[in-house]
Amino acid sequence: MTDLSRFADMAEIFAAFVVIGGLLFALVQMRQARQQRRELAAIELFRSFGNPQFSEAFRCVLELPDDLDRQALMNAYPNAQDHAMLIAMTMENIGVMTYQRIVPFAVVSNLVGGSTGLLWRKLGKWTSDLRDELGEPSTFEWFQWLAEQLDEIEGDNQLPAYEAHRDWTPAKLTQEI
Repeated sequence: MTDLSRFADMAEIFAAFVVIGGLLFALVQMRQARQQRRELAAIELFRSFGNPQFSEAFRCVLELPDDLDRQALMNAYPNAQDHAMLIAMTMENIGVMTYQRIVPFAVVSNLVGGSTGLLWRKLGKWTSDLRDELGEPSTFEWFQWLAEQLDEIEGDNQLPAYEAHRDWTPAKLTQEI
């Protein structure tokens, strides 16, 4: 009977190792899935800037003076209101994704860090006027939050990437994709 008892004990130990191994595997898989979701979100974020409508809106807003009020913005350019809405909605989405940690802050900072503050300077007064007109203080709140977070963390001392990372080299040179 002792051989059977010993075999049962070994089977229990083996089962415990299998369960622990399964849990560790599940944790690794969950971590990889989370990383993959973040990478896909970053790619989608990048794609949102590559479409012609956003590019046109960005160009239009860049031409506007800082702190333009809503009425002046509507008079400045035939489609300025539509362009401002597209920019603000896009930046609002980026702000929410950043806050929810769907896209890492470092990725957002590298991708739109400098542009966000610039766009907020152009559209901040317009947003404030729109909030007043709608009676909704949360209008484009995440756009403002993102601009303020980037400004606070990066500040004015942020070097452009071409200077800050001048000595960068790839981790591994390879022919593979």
